[in-house]
Amino acid sequence: MAIQSQLGEKVAIKILEKDKIRTRGDTERVTREVKILKQASHPHIIQLYEIIETSKQVLLVMELAEGGELFNHIVSKHRLSEHEACKYLNQMCSALEYLQKIRVVHRDLKPENLLLDNKKNIKLVDFGLSNLYQEGETLKTACGSPCYAAPEMIAGKKYHGAQVDIWSCGVVLYAMLCGYLPFEDSNTSNLYKKILSGEFKLPTWLSPEAVDILKKILVTDPEKRYTIEKIRSHPWFFKHTSNNDIYHQEKTEINNNILSYLSTLNYNTLQIKENLNLNKHNAGTAAYKIILHMQKLGKKLPETAKLKRTQFLTDNSSENYNSVERPHTRTKTHGNSVSPGAYRPVTSYAIPSSLLPISLAQRHFRKQSPRVKTPINFILDITNTINLTTRNRSPRLGTAYEVRRRVDFS
Repeated sequence: MAIQSQLGEKVAIKILEKDKIRTRGDTERVTREVKILKQASHPHIIQLYEIIETSKQVLLVMELAEGGELFNHIVSKHRLSEHEACKYLNQMCSALEYLQKIRVVHRDLKPENLLLDNKKNIKLVDFGLSNLYQEGETLKTACGSPCYAAPEMIAGKKYHGAQVDIWSCGVVLYAMLCGYLPFEDSNTSNLYKKILSGEFKLPTWLSPEAVDILKKILVTDPEKRYTIEKIRSHPWFFKHTSNNDIYHQEKTEINNNILSYLSTLNYNTLQIKENLNLNKHNAGTAAYKIILHMQKLGKKLPETAKLKRTQFLTDNSSENYNSVERPHTRTKTHGNSVSPGAYRPVTSYAIPSSLLPISLAQRHFRKQSPRVKTPINFILDITNTINLTTRNRSPRLGTAYEVRRRVDFS
């Protein structure tokens, strides 16, 4: 990725260690995540630029959201205004609507996975728990972050992907408007009971319209829960959003000016154009997409005479990723171009057997997750199901703790 350093543009790099893939399930999860990232093309979904493969690692070079997490934005303001919250709700709905069209369920929608760009617009990230589905197909795997999980998922029922994402979207909206979550408890069993009951309190500062839309989204019966279309037709949404704010997906034409710019850097523009049409992710297409991203942000490109293409920039970066066994460790998808912190592995959270149907409660897992008690102002992460680490969180916004363990994905 020498082109991004020459252009002065930062990127995010997610590192997948090959030696960490030990099971077929790990391979399928990583392959699925890469497939979704390659397929997704939406202004409110993080963009994959390039896939680089070495002997030990696979590097996913992605767009950098410089504004950080929506979580931190909410914490810094204590809570958001209804107008700003509606703006982010609109952008979340736009991203989810697109995912529904390509038959993808995210399953881990939360403020930590909603990043902000330098113009404070939403970028949905982290598709490690996502899945593909056919029209009308139901899923069965319980996964994600407990406080944001839909009741039908927690109850161990089969569910529709679009409906569970809408529930999580409602929890995020509540967090933005109130500054804390609708369902919280330091005891996991009590937390699940609260979610299953669907009972939550609403603060007095909310407008009647905001109260109503929250009650229409956070409905335990998924068939009665609001859809994206109904959210957009609600009076509260109309009050804070205009038709111009709703994004409509259009087929974008290849920008010949960018190709001309790249030709001065000795890129094979015909090959880049062909690879863009084939949806390939290599050095050439990455250079095109980075420049396109810079133009959208209004950033000035350096003069081509000052740039010199290095020997490492070829148009043959790794694309043969889908058929090889791969690892699944992760680095942050935001922050510096190479982030040191490790992400959580793709695993599902543990649901108490007392709350599950007999058939699901009797399933055998490789290793029982430890029972952990912690103050509400901490989150516990189990990295690779072995190392236990803590990180500070807001005492009112965020999961009391997050315990995950490996299960087979549906």
